[in-house]
Order: sequence, then C-alpha cells, then structure tokens
Amino acid sequence: MAEKRALQMEDLRQINVLNEPHLSADGEKAVFVRQYITEKDEYTSHLFVQSVNEAESVQWTFGKGRVSSPKFSPDGKFVVFVTSRGEKAKPQLYLLSTAGGEAKQITELENGASQPVWSPDGRKILFTTSFKENEPPGEKKARTEEKDKKSQPLVVERLKYKSDAAGFLDGKRKQLALYTLADDSVTFLTDGDFDCEPSGWSPDSAKIVYASNKQGDTAIIADLYVMDVKSKESTLLTDSNGMFFNGSFSPDGTKVACFGHEREFSGATQLKLWIIDPEKKESKCITPDWDVHMTDAAIGDTRSGHPNPGPVWSKDGEKIYLTASTQGNTNFYSVTLDGKIDELYTGSHHVYGYTVNPEKELAVLGVSNPVNPGELYLFNLNTRKAEQLTNMNQSFLNEVHIQEPEEIRCKAEDGWEVHGWVLKPAGYEEGKNYPAILEIHGGPHAMYANTFFHELQLLAAEGYMVLYSNPRGSHGYGQKYVDACRGDYGGKDYTDLMSFLDACIEKYDAIDTERLGVTGGSYGGFMTNWIVSHNNRFKAAATLRSISNWISFYGVSDIGYFFTEWEIGTDVLKDPEKLWHHSPLKYVNNIETPLLILHGELDYRCPVEQAEQLFVALKHQDKETRFVRFPESNHELSRSGPPHLRFARLEELTGWFNKYLK
Repeated sequence: MAEKRALQMEDLRQINVLNEPHLSADGEKAVFVRQYITEKDEYTSHLFVQSVNEAESVQWTFGKGRVSSPKFSPDGKFVVFVTSRGEKAKPQLYLLSTAGGEAKQITELENGASQPVWSPDGRKILFTTSFKENEPPGEKKARTEEKDKKSQPLVVERLKYKSDAAGFLDGKRKQLALYTLADDSVTFLTDGDFDCEPSGWSPDSAKIVYASNKQGDTAIIADLYVMDVKSKESTLLTDSNGMFFNGSFSPDGTKVACFGHEREFSGATQLKLWIIDPEKKESKCITPDWDVHMTDAAIGDTRSGHPNPGPVWSKDGEKIYLTASTQGNTNFYSVTLDGKIDELYTGSHHVYGYTVNPEKELAVLGVSNPVNPGELYLFNLNTRKAEQLTNMNQSFLNEVHIQEPEEIRCKAEDGWEVHGWVLKPAGYEEGKNYPAILEIHGGPHAMYANTFFHELQLLAAEGYMVLYSNPRGSHGYGQKYVDACRGDYGGKDYTDLMSFLDACIEKYDAIDTERLGVTGGSYGGFMTNWIVSHNNRFKAAATLRSISNWISFYGVSDIGYFFTEWEIGTDVLKDPEKLWHHSPLKYVNNIETPLLILHGELDYRCPVEQAEQLFVALKHQDKETRFVRFPESNHELSRSGPPHLRFARLEELTGWFNKYLK
C-alpha cells in the first residue's frame, strides 16, 4: 500500500457526511442522507437506500440541491423527504415510491415545508410550515420578480426579533400541518403567535405530541402538548417551568416519554428522561441520579444540526432507547421505566445519529471516531452486535493519514480532574521540538469528544502538537462540573486550561514552549481573548466568533437578554460592573500576543460588533492584530457556512500560526 499523505484543507471535499438514517418497518432497508462539498464549493446531498444484507448503497435522488428528513412510510411503500428544487426555491415535501419512479411533490406552500412525521396508520404526514398568526398561506403564491422588489423598513415589536439561524424574524411562526394521502390535501393544525416543534403520534393516529413556548419571549421554556387531530384541541402536559421536548407515545398510548429539565442550573442543566401520564398530567423523572447529559453533546466541524430522534420505546413498552454523553463519548443506551440503565453500544466514539425499529429489535447508528468522519452500523438490540453498513469514507481514509489522539487527564489547581487529548503532528519524530496550539471549544456547555474534527487534524498535518480539553463548564463530567463555570467566566475554567497546558508540556518534551498558540470559537473565542489579556506565554492567538464585551452582548445577541444572566449571573440593568469585570475588553491594554480576529458578518449569536470593539481597541494602541470579516456567514461558519468561506477561514487560521510559530 502506498504511503498515505498528510491531510489538507481541501480534503473537506472528500468527506462524506452521513446523516438521518431511518429503518423500514420490515427492518430490511435503511434510508439516509449523504452530504458532501462539490468541486464548485457547493453543498449537495442525496438520498441513499441500503439493504441491511448488502454491502452497497443505492442512490435514489440526483441533481443539484440538498435533501433532508427521509422517512419510510409504515407500510414501506413510500419515502417522504424534504428538498428544494430550483434556485431560491423553498423546501417542500416529496413522496417517492419504493417501487421506483419519479418523486412527487406533495406540498407547494409559500414558506415551504419541513420535518415530516408519518402517522402510524400511514394515512397522514405531520409536518411544519411557517406563517403569521391567523394567516394560513394556502398554496404558494407567484414569486415576485427581484427587480420589482423594494426594500422595506423592519418593524420590531418583539423582544426576540432575530435568530442566528434565521436572521431577522418577519413575524412568521413555525406551525403544524397535515398532509392527507387519500385526497392530496393540506390541513393547518395551528395558527397562533408561537412556534411549534413536532414530536410524534399516538399509536391510534388520533393525537400528536409537540413542544411549544406559548408564554412569550421573556419565558425561556418549552412545554409539551398533546393535540387531538380531529378537534385540533391541545392539552398542556407540563407546567411551564422547564424545557421539555422530543415527546414520544408509548406503544399502548398511555404514557409519553421525553427529554427535559426544570432549569435548575439554567442553560447548564443536564437533560434527563421523563415519563408523563397524559390523562393525569403527572410527570416523573426516571433518571434523577444518572449524572450524565442525555442526547449528544459532542462537537465537531464536519456536521451541524443533526436532528435527535428523541426517546424510542421498546416494543413491550418496558424500556426506552436513547443516546447520552459522558467522558468524551456519546453512546447508545436503554433505560427501563424503573430507571435501570444499560449501555448497549459502548466504546470511545461518537454516536451522532440513530434510528430504532422496536418490532424487529434493530437499530442503525451513525458513528464517528477521531480517525473516521462517520459511517452507519446495523445494531442488534438483543445480541448487541454491530455490523458496519456503509463504507463511504474508506477511499478518503485509504489516501490520507489521520492522526490518532492520545488521551490525557490531569489535576486542576483545586484538585478537580481535567480530561483532554493531544494530537501529535504528522510525521512526528522523537527528539524533535514542535510548536503547539491549544484549542478551546465553544458552548461552554458542550464537549470535545472522540469524534472526527477536520480543523484539529489539519493543524496536526501542518506540523503542530494540538492540545484540546474539556475544562469545567463542559458537558460529560456530571452536573456539578458543567455548572461550575457559571458566574466565574475567566476564573477556574481559565486555570483548568492552563493546568491542562502545563500537564501536556510536562508529559511531552516535544512541545516547544517558546512557540505556543491558542485559538477557539464562541466561548472558546471569549476564552482566547481572556487568556491573551491575562498572560503572555502564547506567541500567537486566533479568536473566532468571540465575545469581548458582556455589556453590549446583552443587547445585541439573539440570546443576550437571557444568556448573560444565565452565564455571568446578572445583566447590564442590574450589575454592569460585574459584566465589565468578566469582559476581555476591560483588559485589552494587557494584550501583547499577535491576535487574529475572525468573524461572520451575519453572526447574530455573537454579533460582529464584539470583534469590532476588540480590533479597534487593539489597533488604536498599535497592537499586532488582523481582522477578517466573512460575508454570508453566521455563527455556524466553521461547520455549515459557505464552503469557499470555510476554506478561506482555514487559510487565515493556518497562515497566522505558520507566520508566528514557525
């Protein structure tokens, strides 16, 4: 076999991202989405179907564009999916016969359609569309020619008027709707001034469960509701004091399982598994003592926004299947109604997606690890044996060397354990010294994990020791740990990172302490700013989509009005001095490290003014800095932004460190 080459930036185009697997009712086939970046730097994705007894997948959709949300009908005769066909077209629902033929467009709504969910009897499809309160849109209107459009003022009357994902909000809300196969009709189930998130159906196809916040923008909650489809009447299941979603009816229809919490630690609260009796409206957490975060807390940069299927009931209704994140891994579990937990699929990896067929006692798991972007595995719930189904990244892995990380655990200043990893540079040789880069994740309530991360691998391929860890505030190490950074940003989370860096330097003689770099995005960008304003041990730094000033963040971020108090413990109206104390901008005079500032123009999570303030303050003092603004880019630039700008971002990042550390 020929020697493998080092990974390159452009290898993002070679990576196949496999998402949203769904098993047919007979357990014989799996449908999924394959996404990749074309040579023209465009995302494209298509449906693939694979027999569980065959080694090759069959592509079912073609052409430009992207598809999502494939679901087999209960009788296996159809697959519903979402796609947009045509330039600037809204996504719509399409129905594809498993016997063959062209896909049939079944919705033509002005604001598109998404999130399809089959009714158990196969007669209807629940989905979402958007429109203003009491203004159901009917069929799609003729599109106004661009040349005839004139700009209009944006009138803002709501507290929540923008979103990093959607931009400036236009008053339209996500509404629930039904498509009926028999007469090809669409019925709107909701039309209120609130968003609705569909979950699932009752076994008799008479009711649906959905999540919504009907209490207004100042109430940061999500309630579960059950709706009678015939009458359209909704019944509240929860008590408006927490976050509850992913509702799933038991096989006998008497219970609803869901993920949720009661905001005990605000946004740092770990998700638990709850069982609700819809008739008595009684809720019970059945995992109160399981100190993990349910669902997927792992972060990477090859996939973004993978939907979580939620809790899935076993066929006898005695247990529930789900994923949970702990110690840098996301794995697949079952939980009985009396709280017995069983880790079914275990190991050092990242289960990023799953579909379960309870009747056939089979699941398909999407699994990534540090040296593989991800493949699909057929998993037998009884034997617990996993069989690899897809092999779509093998040609990439045969050609490119991927570095295996080495795990490291160390003690923080106060004795707490900090967990992380080290990637050695490509072509590592004993006895040589190498520059090192400390990477810091965002969130902060997220988790570096045993998953594939292109940026980390790229820096290793560029010749760097890459150090990355989960300081306090990270998920994966218990509720006390994830809550520990709130009110203390720049405190022990900062010293955790420095303790981890020191432990790496002590363990690896190859690290050149005169050539250290630091970088991170979002919270990691905040922490990069904090680090370089509190010590000068780094020779270069790059801050991405960062926070520099908590005082202005309160009013400019799409989440600032609640996130500031959640994380810092106050807001600008109560204690601006505390916000300023935790703002890196306050300490900007101390920064001597050359600092690269990268930021998206359309970032409404950490708006670009945060970068502007930092850059102006540095430049005003003739400090060494460079500010790069990315058009068409929001907070998700590194994961799902325009591909050519993702490449430009990586060029800036590697170029900066190569300039100062080599």
